[in-house]
Amino acid sequence: MESSPLDPAVAELLKGYPIVVTTMVGWGDMDANRHVNNVMYFRYIEHARLKYFDELGFSKMQQETGIGPILSWTDCRFRRPLSYPDDVSIGARIIDVGEDRFVMHTIVVSHAQRQLAAEGQQRIVVYDYRNNQKAPLPDVIRKRIAEFEGRT
Repeated sequence: MESSPLDPAVAELLKGYPIVVTTMVGWGDMDANRHVNNVMYFRYIEHARLKYFDELGFSKMQQETGIGPILSWTDCRFRRPLSYPDDVSIGARIIDVGEDRFVMHTIVVSHAQRQLAAEGQQRIVVYDYRNNQKAPLPDVIRKRIAEFEGRT
Protein backbone atom coordinates (compact mmCIF):
# COMPACT_ATOMS: atom_id res chain seq x y z
CA MET A 1 0.00 0.00 0.00
CA GLU A 2 1.40 3.37 -1.04
CA SER A 3 1.13 6.24 1.42
CA SER A 4 -0.03 9.62 0.22
CA PRO A 5 2.31 12.61 0.51
CA LEU A 6 2.16 14.58 3.73
CA ASP A 7 0.32 17.88 3.92
CA PRO A 8 2.93 20.66 3.52
CA ALA A 9 2.27 22.00 7.05
CA VAL A 10 2.79 18.52 8.53
CA ALA A 11 5.89 17.92 6.40
CA GLU A 12 7.38 21.23 7.55
CA LEU A 13 6.99 20.24 11.21
CA LEU A 14 8.75 16.93 10.52
CA LYS A 15 11.64 18.52 8.63
CA GLY A 16 14.96 17.45 10.14
CA TYR A 17 13.66 14.12 11.47
CA PRO A 18 15.33 11.30 9.51
CA ILE A 19 12.75 8.75 10.66
CA VAL A 20 9.03 9.42 10.26
CA VAL A 21 6.35 6.85 10.96
CA THR A 22 2.69 7.52 10.18
CA THR A 23 -0.13 5.69 11.90
CA MET A 24 -3.87 5.95 12.35
CA VAL A 25 -5.37 7.08 15.62
CA GLY A 26 -7.64 4.22 16.62
CA TRP A 27 -11.03 4.51 18.25
CA GLY A 28 -9.67 2.36 21.06
CA ASP A 29 -6.80 4.80 21.64
CA MET A 30 -9.24 7.20 23.29
CA ASP A 31 -10.29 7.20 26.93
CA ALA A 32 -13.59 8.04 28.62
CA ASN A 33 -13.02 11.74 27.92
CA ARG A 34 -12.97 11.02 24.16
CA HIS A 35 -9.39 12.04 23.60
CA VAL A 36 -6.33 9.88 23.10
CA ASN A 37 -5.08 8.49 26.40
CA ASN A 38 -1.62 9.70 27.43
CA VAL A 39 -0.25 6.15 27.34
CA MET A 40 -0.90 6.01 23.59
CA TYR A 41 1.46 8.93 22.92
CA PHE A 42 4.26 6.80 24.36
CA ARG A 43 3.16 3.97 22.07
CA TYR A 44 3.25 6.23 19.02
CA ILE A 45 6.74 7.40 20.03
CA GLU A 46 7.80 3.78 20.52
CA HIS A 47 6.86 3.02 16.89
CA ALA A 48 9.30 5.67 15.63
CA ARG A 49 12.04 4.70 18.09
CA LEU A 50 11.88 1.04 17.02
CA LYS A 51 11.85 2.03 13.34
CA TYR A 52 14.99 4.09 13.95
CA PHE A 53 16.66 1.10 15.66
CA ASP A 54 15.71 -1.15 12.73
CA GLU A 55 17.05 1.33 10.17
CA LEU A 56 20.32 1.63 12.11
CA GLY A 57 20.71 -2.13 12.14
CA PHE A 58 20.66 -2.06 15.95
CA SER A 59 17.84 -4.60 16.22
CA LYS A 60 19.74 -7.07 14.02
CA MET A 61 22.94 -6.45 15.94
CA GLN A 62 21.14 -7.25 19.19
CA GLN A 63 19.93 -10.57 17.80
CA GLU A 64 23.44 -11.47 16.60
CA THR A 65 25.63 -10.18 19.46
CA GLY A 66 23.38 -9.45 22.43
CA ILE A 67 24.42 -5.76 22.27
CA GLY A 68 21.42 -3.52 21.84
CA PRO A 69 19.46 -0.55 23.08
CA ILE A 70 17.58 -0.30 26.36
CA LEU A 71 15.34 2.60 27.32
CA SER A 72 16.75 4.40 30.37
CA TRP A 73 14.13 7.16 30.64
CA THR A 74 11.45 8.81 28.61
CA ASP A 75 9.28 11.88 28.86
CA CYS A 76 6.50 13.43 26.87
CA ARG A 77 5.06 16.92 26.81
CA PHE A 78 1.47 16.87 25.65
CA ARG A 79 0.77 19.93 23.50
CA ARG A 80 -2.67 19.22 21.98
CA PRO A 81 -5.27 16.53 22.56
CA LEU A 82 -5.75 13.98 19.80
CA SER A 83 -8.97 12.18 18.97
CA TYR A 84 -10.38 9.74 16.46
CA PRO A 85 -10.44 10.04 13.49
CA ASP A 86 -6.95 11.30 12.77
CA ASP A 87 -3.58 10.18 11.53
CA VAL A 88 -0.35 11.07 13.27
CA SER A 89 3.20 11.21 12.00
CA ILE A 90 5.94 10.63 14.51
CA GLY A 91 9.40 11.99 13.84
CA ALA A 92 12.56 10.72 15.53
CA ARG A 93 16.07 12.13 15.59
CA ILE A 94 19.10 11.66 17.81
CA ILE A 95 20.29 14.89 19.38
CA ASP A 96 23.15 13.76 21.62
CA VAL A 97 25.54 10.81 21.49
CA GLY A 98 27.73 9.65 24.38
CA GLU A 99 30.12 6.77 24.98
CA ASP A 100 27.41 4.30 25.96
CA ARG A 101 24.15 6.17 25.35
CA PHE A 102 22.29 8.62 23.18
CA VAL A 103 19.29 10.93 23.48
CA MET A 104 16.46 10.76 20.97
CA HIS A 105 14.00 13.58 20.38
CA THR A 106 10.56 12.70 19.06
CA ILE A 107 7.49 14.61 17.96
CA VAL A 108 3.91 13.56 17.30
CA VAL A 109 2.13 15.61 14.63
CA SER A 110 -1.64 15.53 14.05
CA HIS A 111 -2.68 15.45 10.40
CA ALA A 112 -6.20 16.70 11.15
CA GLN A 113 -4.96 19.66 13.20
CA ARG A 114 -1.76 20.13 11.18
CA GLN A 115 0.01 20.89 14.45
CA LEU A 116 2.40 19.46 16.98
CA ALA A 117 0.47 17.26 19.43
CA ALA A 118 3.35 16.10 21.63
CA GLU A 119 7.11 16.00 21.93
CA GLY A 120 9.41 13.92 24.01
CA GLN A 121 12.91 12.75 24.70
CA GLN A 122 14.30 9.35 25.47
CA ARG A 123 17.69 8.31 26.80
CA ILE A 124 18.78 5.02 25.31
CA VAL A 125 21.66 3.15 26.90
CA VAL A 126 23.63 0.49 25.05
CA TYR A 127 23.21 -2.78 26.88
CA ASP A 128 24.88 -6.16 26.74
CA TYR A 129 21.90 -8.45 27.24
CA ARG A 130 24.09 -11.56 27.52
CA ASN A 131 26.15 -10.18 30.42
CA ASN A 132 23.48 -7.88 31.93
CA GLN A 133 25.58 -4.72 31.86
CA LYS A 134 26.09 -1.49 29.98
CA ALA A 135 28.27 -1.59 26.89
CA PRO A 136 29.98 1.02 24.71
CA LEU A 137 28.10 2.31 21.69
CA PRO A 138 29.39 0.23 18.77
CA ASP A 139 31.36 2.27 16.22
CA VAL A 140 29.20 1.01 13.34
CA ILE A 141 26.05 2.29 15.09
CA ARG A 142 27.74 5.59 15.96
CA LYS A 143 28.68 6.02 12.28
CA ARG A 144 25.15 5.21 11.10
CA ILE A 145 23.68 7.74 13.52
CA ALA A 146 26.02 10.38 12.14
CA GLU A 147 24.94 9.48 8.58
CA PHE A 148 21.24 9.55 9.46
CA GLU A 149 21.58 12.88 11.21
CA GLY A 150 23.73 14.44 8.46
CA ARG A 151 26.78 14.83 10.69
CA THR A 152 29.28 13.01 8.50
